[in-house]
Amino acid sequence: MSKQNISRRNFFGQASCAAIGATTVFSTLFNLKNLNAAASFNSSIGNLSGDYKALVCLLNAGGMDSFNMLVPRSAAAYSEYANTRSNMALSQNALRPINPLNPDGKDYGLHPSMVRMQNLFETGKLSFVSNVGTLVQPINKQQFYNGEIPTPLGLYSHSDQIMHWQTGVPDKRVGQGWGGKIADLMISANQNQTISMNISLSGSNIFQSGDNTVEYSIHPEDGSTTIYDYDNNDWAFHQLKRAAIDGMVNPAYQNVFKNTYRKTIKTSIEGHQMLSPVLETPLAFNVPFTDNDISNSFRMIAKTIAGRDALNMNRQIFFVEYGGWDHHDELLNNQALMLGEVDNALYEFNAAMEQLGIADKVTTFSLSEFSRTLTSNGNGTDHAWGGNTFVMGGAVNGRRIFGNYPSLALTNYNPTMDTNPLEVGGGSLIPTTSADEYFAELALWYGVPASELVTLFPNIGNFYTPMSGSNPIGFLNL
Repeated sequence: MSKQNISRRNFFGQASCAAIGATTVFSTLFNLKNLNAAASFNSSIGNLSGDYKALVCLLNAGGMDSFNMLVPRSAAAYSEYANTRSNMALSQNALRPINPLNPDGKDYGLHPSMVRMQNLFETGKLSFVSNVGTLVQPINKQQFYNGEIPTPLGLYSHSDQIMHWQTGVPDKRVGQGWGGKIADLMISANQNQTISMNISLSGSNIFQSGDNTVEYSIHPEDGSTTIYDYDNNDWAFHQLKRAAIDGMVNPAYQNVFKNTYRKTIKTSIEGHQMLSPVLETPLAFNVPFTDNDISNSFRMIAKTIAGRDALNMNRQIFFVEYGGWDHHDELLNNQALMLGEVDNALYEFNAAMEQLGIADKVTTFSLSEFSRTLTSNGNGTDHAWGGNTFVMGGAVNGRRIFGNYPSLALTNYNPTMDTNPLEVGGGSLIPTTSADEYFAELALWYGVPASELVTLFPNIGNFYTPMSGSNPIGFLNL
């Protein structure tokens, strides 16, 4: 037998032992949470045949400096921005002007790299939510200093804050994400129970992990992958290998651990056999996507959405993680490059959704564990709190800035002359809109009943009355 050359990608395929994506070495197969796969599924949502909706979560991991993404442009506000940001400030003339339909008396601009997002905003396909962040309950500066009101666990910590944004539970460390819990609630919305409602382009993640839900991972370029050589019948060894695997996954076992593992692998194989031919069909859209990780991820999402009818899917949640935003150094250069890649990917994806005729059925939204300090550390910025996010799609109330864009002045520590009631030191801002409100609006649009919001977000009542009938923020047409 000749020695085979096993590539890194093929090694990953072998290591994962299931059709859960070549990027997922530490996949859901190897986590005890998969024991939930053996549980019976209960859903509070009925069948939604013909009513397709998708949420696409873009996690900008590392903490995006989002006050260089959305910048005040009018004279007084820009002067305040420039004084505070010092050598991290962008040139006023370089900012890309936008004209919000809900003016607050200030002019705004986008980062120079956001050429196409400027167009998306101006044509009503994108909006921003300003100074949003994790909160347990509303808090002011004095309460923060005195410790009178609880703050999110591990404030300014990457690991804690990235978890809180994905779980919607900022005062506890939990392992279930709000995307996963939505899938638990709405699992009966899809006729297809073989492929998860939650599809990840970035491997295993907390956001899509529920009590009874695990994500199905696909590769940004290769799509659905299975056990290495499982589908290869070219020679006897491959046939024997497949027969051996089938012999292990087809019988039922009395041991709950063995049976759960078997069911997970079997379902993964069946999911691959169902999804792979759909992804291999000719494209239903004609959009040239840039050849990089984030654009490839959005292209694969577009291909999967194009196959929604063939897959009998009425609801899908997608997850893309784009890391590297922890710019303690070389912020200006790195951010210009990375925002340019996000800018292209969003524009391309929106164009594909429009060609498919379902732009109003797909909402893309951004997360990041925190923004950065307004102050410079010399050549970058450090961990902070409240920041800016964006939402895109045909259902978005576009060309608007929601929430309250804050003053970017630094605190004057004279109590009678405090110039910024939100700045708590080092250019870190208390959020004025809670992440809970942001998530709740996305969940309501997706079809989650208002009565279930407290199941997803235990602290939502501190910011919004779920049964009020009003939008938590207003950026989506519910």
